[in-house]
Amino acid sequence: MRIFANLNELKAATGEHLGHTEWRQVTQEQVDLFADATDDHQWIHVDVERAKDGPFGATIAHGYLSLALLPSFMTQLFRVDGLKMGINYGLNKVRFPAPVPVGAKIRAGAEIIDVKDTPAGTLSNLRITVEVEGQGKPACVAESLSLYIAN
Repeated sequence: MRIFANLNELKAATGEHLGHTEWRQVTQEQVDLFADATDDHQWIHVDVERAKDGPFGATIAHGYLSLALLPSFMTQLFRVDGLKMGINYGLNKVRFPAPVPVGAKIRAGAEIIDVKDTPAGTLSNLRITVEVEGQGKPACVAESLSLYIAN
């Protein structure tokens, strides 16, 4: 994990790649819980038997589940000290180039695209790429915006 002592160190790292998280397996239970939380029970996600004959040969995770894991991934990649708070400010350019089969392992990597001061605080833009082990295309690529307020 990369630890930045303050926002100036984060700004100085613009353009750097922060490395990758550990691999984590996506389970059917996790997908089912996400389906319940979002009311998205499409059969390609939750019907294991039907999905065997479907376009992916098995159930797949929701694209938005990959996206929902970004905060967890980011806490594994870096931390900024000396903050009063940091908040999720939004997303840019979200894409889901490839599915995540249930049972697959995923990890994320991040690159600092931009860090700038705004009247509300310091806004960072990180490109997060969620990879599937053994798969050429990423499952999710998104620019994640965070707003930081210094102490």
